Parts: sequence; C-alpha cells; structure tokens
Amino acid sequence: MVRENWQVEHLLRRAAFGPSRTDLARFAESPTSAVVEYLIEYQRQPDDVDTYIGRPEYVSVTTRGGAFAPNTNIEDARQRWLFRMVHSERPLQEKMALFWHNHFATAYSKVAGFAGGLQGTKMMSAQIDLFRRYALGNFRSLLIDVASDAAMIVWLDGRTNFRARPQENFAREIMELFTWGVGNYTEQDVYAAARVFTGWNLQRIPPNGSNNDPETDYQFLYNPGQHDTSAKTFTFPIYADGGRTIPARSAAEGIQDGIDFIAALARHPETARRLARKLWAFFVSEVHPADPAFVEAVTDEYLRNNTEMKPVLRYILRSPWFNDPDVWFTRYAWPVEFVVRAIREVGWTGFSVDAARTPLTNMGQTLLEPPDVAGWELGAGWFSTGAMLARMNFAATLAANQRFNLARALGSARTSPDQMLDYFLFERLSPAPFELGPYRELLAYVNTATPWTGSDAQVNAKAAGVTRLIVGSSEYQFV
Repeated sequence: MVRENWQVEHLLRRAAFGPSRTDLARFAESPTSAVVEYLIEYQRQPDDVDTYIGRPEYVSVTTRGGAFAPNTNIEDARQRWLFRMVHSERPLQEKMALFWHNHFATAYSKVAGFAGGLQGTKMMSAQIDLFRRYALGNFRSLLIDVASDAAMIVWLDGRTNFRARPQENFAREIMELFTWGVGNYTEQDVYAAARVFTGWNLQRIPPNGSNNDPETDYQFLYNPGQHDTSAKTFTFPIYADGGRTIPARSAAEGIQDGIDFIAALARHPETARRLARKLWAFFVSEVHPADPAFVEAVTDEYLRNNTEMKPVLRYILRSPWFNDPDVWFTRYAWPVEFVVRAIREVGWTGFSVDAARTPLTNMGQTLLEPPDVAGWELGAGWFSTGAMLARMNFAATLAANQRFNLARALGSARTSPDQMLDYFLFERLSPAPFELGPYRELLAYVNTATPWTGSDAQVNAKAAGVTRLIVGSSEYQFV
C-alpha cells in the first residue's frame, strides 16, 4: 500500500513504534485526529498481547531449556517487553512506559544484587507494569506509587532509611531528577525530605514462613517505628496556603508526610515545565530547542488538569508544534525504537526478539538496565561509531532473515530497479527522505553485477540488500 498520509505516519513514528503495513491499511482513510484518539484512548483496545506469545504468526521468543518465564527470568522479561512493543494494540501505552522507565531510571543489576535474580526480575517487571498502568495517568499518583515501589526502594536505598540515620538518595533524586530539577532546592531541603521518607522501607514476605525460599517476595512497608515524627521545614511551599512546614505527626500517621511532600512537588509549576521540556524532546524534536510557548502551554494544561497526563498528551499530539512538517525526523531513535520499528516494517516471520538483545546492548540500551539514575544519554549521544555499527549489523541480520518474504512482497515492483527501490523507500520502510546523491547510490547498488532481469535469485539478493542499506542508513535513525 503506497503511503499517502504522511502526517499519520509521523504520528505513528512518535507516539507508537512506527507504521506497520497493518497500520497503514487501518488508517488509510483516517484523519489525524482520529488516529490521535485511537492512540490516546488505548483502554478501548484489548490488552491481550501476552497471549499471542508463541504463536507462529507473531515474532518469536527464545526459551532456554524450559518454559518462557518473563516474571522470573530477566532475559525473558526483556523479550516480553520487546514482543509487546512490536505487537501491542496499545502502542502509546508501551511508548509512555518506556518514557517513564528512563525518567525513573532503575537498574535490574542492583535490585538483583540485593534480592537475587528471581526476585529482581519480579520487582523490575512490577515496576514496568506500574509505568504501564500510569502511562497516561495522574503524575502525582505515579510519584506516590514510585516512592513505594519495591525496585525503587532498593535502587535508591529506601530500605535503609531509618529515623536515626535518614537516607538522602531518594530525597535528592525525587527533586533533582523526578520533578523540578537542579536549582530549586537546597541541601536543607534534601535532609528534610529524607526525614519525610523515614520508615518507607521494605519487607520480606516468605511463602510458607521460610526466609530461604527463593519465592520470597519483597514489598513496600511503612514502618512507623522508624519514622521521624518531628516537623520538617522546607525552603519552598508545601501547602496551598504557602506553609513550608510539614507538621509533627504521630508515627502511625507519618506516611502522610511523604504524600504531602510529593503532592507539593507534583503540582509545582517548575515540575510541569521540566516535564514539558522532556516531552518536547521525546515527542516533538531533539534538533530544535523547546519553544517557550510550548513549554508554557503544556505547563498550563498539566496544572489545569490536576497533573493528569492524558490531556497533556492529547494537547501535544494535536498541537501545531507536533504537527509541523519541519519537526518530522528531528528526533534520534532510541535503540529499542530502532529495533522495534525495523521488525515491524521489515517483517518477523521466523525471527526471534531474542536476537535483538545483544545488538541492543551494543547499541547502548539494555532494557531494565539504564546506566544510572539519570537514565540514558539521549539524542546524538546514542551514536558512537560502535553503536552505529551495531545498528547496521542488526539491519543486515534482520534483512537476511526476511529475504524471501521481502522478495515475495515486491510483486510487480520487481520489474525494474527503480520500482524495487521506490517500493522499499515509500511503501515498505519509513526512512527520512533521501537526498538525490544517496538515492542514486542505492539505485546503483540495485543495478550492480548482472543486468536487471527480475529473476528470483536477483530479487532475493537485492531485496535483502537494499533493505539492509536503508535500515542501516543515517536516514533511518530518526523518527
């Protein structure tokens, strides 16, 4: 199907994981506004994608001597998430889960180092499910649940945040990275916030009463005996009346300290502005700096809707900034976005998402393993020489795996090199427009060796080859 609705294609690259041929057919006659609603109101679509794992018509997963166990095996958990990104009928939900995974960056290695691989996988899987649940939910509520998430408590040392020795890691990061950013708080605020979260700890829940059982669960525990019950004063307002002091409370009621503090951060205009700038980079452009008018408009939408993210995303996807053709292909594809989009566009029959795990690491992104609490270095930072080579190698692997399917799909487009190239550039794949020079080089590749006859052998070789060159090109690294 020839691509004609370029605005919808742009929307599907940014708010989903690229336009598959099924998407192109589904939205061929749809106005952009209808596609926005399809993506935003994803709860109207079934969330049964996990039941498709193992079916031959979907991308494969690889098991290692046993059943597929994404809730207890970290490599299977990574495969499961890749599978969901490729096939979910709720792509924006998965895209926002990825956004929150980087925003609240938590690494499996530290969690598993404390709790063991099985429990570490459980906790990380639960955290991603949390991000899915709040993908377009209330940011204040998301912050509260992140603060009491088992993986986050291990990651930022909340399990050792006791009354006698307040632990400052989470207190600092919730202000510096998760909400309003550097420059809006003091060291006094960090210490006060650490005291707010004293007693937000972790508990072991062993099955059958045995602490040695590998099935032991770790869950959030508010431990009143370890909560600092005294008042905590900040340099900024906590309450709507301008009050800067969280009052002394009994130990039993002390969990409210954290809720009050989180609410103050979530509703602050600087938090809204910081989220607006991050959303600009994720959905609009990394090449162009955030327009101040966009930042203020999104801030207003966020505050007016009591920190609800759904109206914020609806506003962004409908906005003139998002829909400006000048911002098309001005965001660098994260490695996982590149891999999932390539699978969706090139094809997946007989291909396993497990084959993408090591290439993803070589590209600089291991799911569930961000490098530190600040997340991955985004934008042009993805593109070292080695990382780009890994992208090109993955393109070659995928294209070779799908070579016969790609050749069969050509149909009448196999009659000339020009038609073949245009099929892949304008119908099958979705790179940024090629300039004349690179286009001629691609055409010269198709024309090399023997004169063009359109034979099966020729088409099988050239279809895979030109796909490899396009997917591995610089033009394909932008969304």
